[in-house]
Amino acid sequence: MGRRAGYAALVLALAVLSVFAGLGLARFGYSMLLPSMQKALGISNAGAGQLQSWNLVGYLLTVVGAGALAARHGARRVIAAALVVTALGMLVTGLVPTFAGACAGRFLAGVGGAGAKVPVLGGRVAAWFAGRRRGLAAGVAVSGSSVGLMVTGPLVPWVLDRYGPEGWRLCWYLFAGAALVIALLAGVLLRDRPDQVGLRPYGGTGAVSAPGGGGRVRWRDVAGSGYLWHLAAVYFAFGFAYIMYSTFFVKHLVQGYEWNQADAGRLWMRIGAASIASGLVWGVFSDRFGRRLALGLIFLVQGAAFAVLGVGHGTGAVYVSAGLFALTAWSIPAVVAAVAGDRFGAAMAPPALGLMTLVFGLGQALSPYAGGWLADATGSFVVPMVLAGGVAWAGAVGTALLPGRRLGSRDQAGAEGSV
Repeated sequence: MGRRAGYAALVLALAVLSVFAGLGLARFGYSMLLPSMQKALGISNAGAGQLQSWNLVGYLLTVVGAGALAARHGARRVIAAALVVTALGMLVTGLVPTFAGACAGRFLAGVGGAGAKVPVLGGRVAAWFAGRRRGLAAGVAVSGSSVGLMVTGPLVPWVLDRYGPEGWRLCWYLFAGAALVIALLAGVLLRDRPDQVGLRPYGGTGAVSAPGGGGRVRWRDVAGSGYLWHLAAVYFAFGFAYIMYSTFFVKHLVQGYEWNQADAGRLWMRIGAASIASGLVWGVFSDRFGRRLALGLIFLVQGAAFAVLGVGHGTGAVYVSAGLFALTAWSIPAVVAAVAGDRFGAAMAPPALGLMTLVFGLGQALSPYAGGWLADATGSFVVPMVLAGGVAWAGAVGTALLPGRRLGSRDQAGAEGSV
C-alpha cells in the first residue's frame, strides 16, 4: 500500500506539472503579459482577444486527436511530445516581431496544451485512481493552473520592471524553458498504468482497464452517448465564461478600476494561491455527494464572481469577485474528468474527454474574440464580464437537467456507468 500511494503521488505530481506548463504558463501567463504585448505590438482589445482565440483554436483542433493517441499509444509519449510543442509555441510568441507571428505561436501553444491536459485528466487519473478517489485526484491535477497564476503573478511584473518594454519576450522564453524541463520529467518518470510497475489503482482493488498503448478506440460507444453531448454543452458554458473572465481580468482592473499592473498581478497571484485547493475540494465533494450537485453549485458561484466584477464598483467588488472565483476556479474540469472515467472507464476516458473538450474548446475559442469586440464597442469590459456571468448561470441550468443518479463515496472502485 505504501508503494502504491507513493507512485500515485508521483503520478499526481507529474500531472500537476503538466497542467502547469500546458495551461498555467501557456494560457494564463498570457493574461499577465497582455498589457505589455498590446503596447509592443500595437493591437486593439479585439486583437488581444484574437491572440488568445488562436491559442484556443489550436487547443480545439487537437483535443480529440490527443485523447485517441493516448488511448492508442499511451499517455506518457503524448504528454511529453505535447509539452515540447507547448514550449515551441511560447518560444515563437516571444521571438517574432509581428502580430501574425504571435498568433502562430499562440496556436502552437494551444495544440500542446490540449495534448498535455486531455491525456493527464482523462487517461492517467482514470487509470491510476479508482472511482471513489477519482474526483480527488482530478482535483489535485487541475491545481497546476493555480500554480501558473502563483508563478506568473509576481514573476511577470518583476521581469517587466527589470528589463523594460521588451521584458514580456523574456517571460515567454522562461516559460518555454520550464515546459521543456517538465516534458523531460514526464517522459522519463511517467507510467501509463499501475500494472506496468506491479501495482493496482489507488483506492481500489481491481485491475486497471486502460491500455498502455495499442488499444482500439470504440468511437461508436463514445460518440453515440447522448449523456456525453449533454455534458459537453454544459462544459461549453464553462469554457466560454471562465476564459472571458481570466483573459481580461488584469486588463479590466487596469482600465476599468484604475489599478496599476503590479497590483493587479499581485491579486492574480493571490487568486492562484487561494484557488490551488479548489479542484481538490470540489473533487472530493463530488466523490461524496455526486458530480451533478457539485457542477451545479460551482456554476452558480462562478456566475456570481464574473457578474460582480462587471457591475460592481470599487475595491470591494474586485475582492468579492476574486474570492468567489478562487473558491471554484479549476474545479469544473476536475469534476468533468471524473465523470469521463465514471461513465466510460479508464480505457475510453481519454477519447470521451477529448470529445467533450472539443465542445468546451469551441466556447473558449469564441469567447476572447467576442469579449474583446464587445469591449471595443462599449469602451469597457463591463458587458463581457456580465455576459460571462450569464453563461455560467446557464451552465447551472444545464447541469440540473443532466440525467442519472449521483456517485457517492460508498461506490466502489471502477463504478463506471453511474453518475
